Amino acid sequence: MADAAVLLACDWGTTNLRAWTLDGQGAPVAQQDFPLGVSRLAPGEAAQRFEAEVRPALNAQGLPAILCGMVGSNLGWQVVPYADCPAGIEDLAGKLTSVGDNARIVPGLRCEGIAGAPDVMRGEETQILGWLAQHPDRRAGRHVLCHPGTHAKWVLIQDGRIVRFVTAMTGELFAVMSQHSVLRTDAASDDEAAFDAGLVAAGSGDALAARLFTTRARVVGGDADPKGSASYLSGLLIGAEVAATPQLLGARPERVDLLGDAALCERYRRALTRAGIAAETFDGEAAAIAGLFALGAKP
Repeated sequence: MADAAVLLACDWGTTNLRAWTLDGQGAPVAQQDFPLGVSRLAPGEAAQRFEAEVRPALNAQGLPAILCGMVGSNLGWQVVPYADCPAGIEDLAGKLTSVGDNARIVPGLRCEGIAGAPDVMRGEETQILGWLAQHPDRRAGRHVLCHPGTHAKWVLIQDGRIVRFVTAMTGELFAVMSQHSVLRTDAASDDEAAFDAGLVAAGSGDALAARLFTTRARVVGGDADPKGSASYLSGLLIGAEVAATPQLLGARPERVDLLGDAALCERYRRALTRAGIAAETFDGEAAAIAGLFALGAKP
């Protein structure tokens, strides 16, 4: 018999809402996805849809709820101010914002990024702090973590707190270039050889802007199969990111921890390995659950 649910936990993003009910140990009792991303909702609609659709679907009426992600942005339920780095689990737990009927929203994080400009994240902080809760060995000393995605986050962690991070728009650049530029391609195949060729090209030391057109030139010149173009472009972009971004957080790391989607993390692992940096991959969903539970369990 399943343990009773004590918490409704939600990762509420731009296009999707993923919700779990969790028992007293933080284990999922039930899980469901909803097409209720904040970009799909009218202004002021989030609260009503949450109470009318999400809670009933998971039999979570009356349960305390903890929400992270874009739900705390100007597109979401309520604007929740960013918390400043450095920040750990206790720092964020003290800055949760109460909304609606027994629900709280996790703040995102803000830090000083490249050249003194600000950088921000919403949602990733909960996964990262959940990952730290899962792995006590990472709560001491200095660690570098990468959270790949549309906007990849490279994060410096010191003694269990997020100290600083840098955002790389590699995923969005890939989407724009592969769909809306002269490099566009209908091929969606996962070609490992083409991806590795992109990594090699990215490591040549040439300017990325000068290398990008080789994605097309290799095909029209008869030197490459067009079916591999998307993978080659992905290798170019990820390779360039891996070559430059970790150093923005300080000394070149010996190891980078990867947190997120397994397939995307594998691409980053290949790029890091080629660059001579060890990498270990961790499950993003499990970390999100752990982070939401750790924060939601705080009074």
